[in-house]
Amino acid sequence: MSEHPAHNASLISIFSIIASMCVVAIGNGMMFAYIPFMLSTTDAPSWSAGAAVTASAAGGLIGCFITGPLIRRVGHARVFACSMALVVLSWVTVGFGLDPLAWIFARGLYGVAGNVNFIISQSWLNHAAANSWRGKAMSAFYMIYIFGLGLGAWVFGQMPVTGNVVPLIAVAFTAIAILPIGLTRLPNPPPPAHVSVDVKMAWRASPVGLVGVLAAGGLSMMVQGFAPIYAAGNGVGQQDVALLMFVMQFGIVFIQYPMGIVSDRIDRRLVLLLTAGLIVVVGLAALVVPFSHFVLLMLIFSIFAGSVETVYSIANAHANDRTAPEDFVSLSSTMLLAWSASAVFVPLLVTTLTPVLGEQTFIYGAILVAAAYGLFVVARVRVRAPVPASDAESFELMSAQVPHAGALIETAENEGKPAAAPGPQGER
Repeated sequence: MSEHPAHNASLISIFSIIASMCVVAIGNGMMFAYIPFMLSTTDAPSWSAGAAVTASAAGGLIGCFITGPLIRRVGHARVFACSMALVVLSWVTVGFGLDPLAWIFARGLYGVAGNVNFIISQSWLNHAAANSWRGKAMSAFYMIYIFGLGLGAWVFGQMPVTGNVVPLIAVAFTAIAILPIGLTRLPNPPPPAHVSVDVKMAWRASPVGLVGVLAAGGLSMMVQGFAPIYAAGNGVGQQDVALLMFVMQFGIVFIQYPMGIVSDRIDRRLVLLLTAGLIVVVGLAALVVPFSHFVLLMLIFSIFAGSVETVYSIANAHANDRTAPEDFVSLSSTMLLAWSASAVFVPLLVTTLTPVLGEQTFIYGAILVAAAYGLFVVARVRVRAPVPASDAESFELMSAQVPHAGALIETAENEGKPAAAPGPQGER
C-alpha cells in the first residue's frame, strides 16, 4: 500500500474503519456484560469479577505501549489483524466454560488486543481525514463505538447464559469486524512517533489536566467495570444488567456533550469542578437508592458514567489549551501513561478492599476521587488565570474507556505539529 497521506479521503472512504470498530464493539459489549454477570452469579470466587476488571486494565496498559513498536515493525494492517485474532482467542477461552483464572487471563489478553486495535483505528482515521472534518470524524467514531458497546450489552440481555452461545456470537462479531479493514483501499499511515513521557512538562503546562486524566482513568474503570458486578451481585437479572449497561453508554454522550459545549464558553476548570461535584452527588445517591427502584438507579448510573467520561474529555481539552504545539507528543504520551496507570491501580485497590468495605466500595472510591479532584481544581483556580478564549480549542467527544493515543497517531516527520495534538482535534 501507499504510504502517502490521503488527506482528501471522503467520509465514505473511512467507513471501513468505523464499520469494523462498530461491529467489534457489539461483540465486546456482549462480553463486558457476560463475564461480570457470570462471575458474580455463579460459584466463582468473590474477588474474580474485580480481578477481571483489573486484568483488562493491565492488559490495556501493555497494549498502549507495544502498539507503536509493533506498527513500526510490520505496519498497521498486519498488527490490526493480529490484535483481532487475540480478541477472538480471548472470547474462545471464555467459551470453553467457566474457569475464573482462565477468564481473568482472557480479559487481560483482551485488554492488550482491544487497545491495540483501537489505537490503530485512531491512527488510520487521523491519517485519512482532511483537517476540515477530522474532528467531526473522530467524534463520530467515538460515539458510534460507545453506542456499539451499549448495543452489545443489550444483545447479551436477549441471549441464553447457559452454554457458550454468548462468547461464540462475540467471536462471530469479531471475525466479521476484520473484513472491512481487510478489504479497505485506504493507504497505511506513516509509522508513529516514539513515545516520549515528560511528567514535569505536563505538570507545568496543566496540573488540572494531568490530574484530571489521572483521576478519570480510575473513575472510569470503577464505574464502568464494577457497576454490572454490583448489580448482578444484588440479584438483578440478566436483562436488567444488560439494560443498565446499555443506558450507561447513552449517559456518556448526553452528559459529556453539553458539558463540553459549556467548557468552550467559560473556564474549563469551572466545568470540571461542577462535574466533580456531580459525581459526588450521584455517587451518594447510588449508595442510598435501593435496587427496588431500578429505573431511578439506572438514571443515576447513567449520569455517573457520563460525568466520569466528562472529566476525561474536558481535562484533555484543558491540557491542550495550555500546551505549546512542540510539546503535543510528550503531553499525549504522558496523559496516556497517567490514564493507563490509574486504570490499573484503582480497580486493583477496589478489588482488594471490597471484601473489607463491602460491595459499594467502588462507589466510595469514586466519591473520594471526585471530591479530592474538585478540591484540587479549586486550589488551582485561585492561583492561575483561565486560558484566554482565543487560545482555547474546540471541545471534542472522547471516552475514558479506551486509549486516547495522540502520541501514537503523530508521525515522526510531523512531530510537534498541531494536526496530531492529543485528542481528535485535527486542527487548532
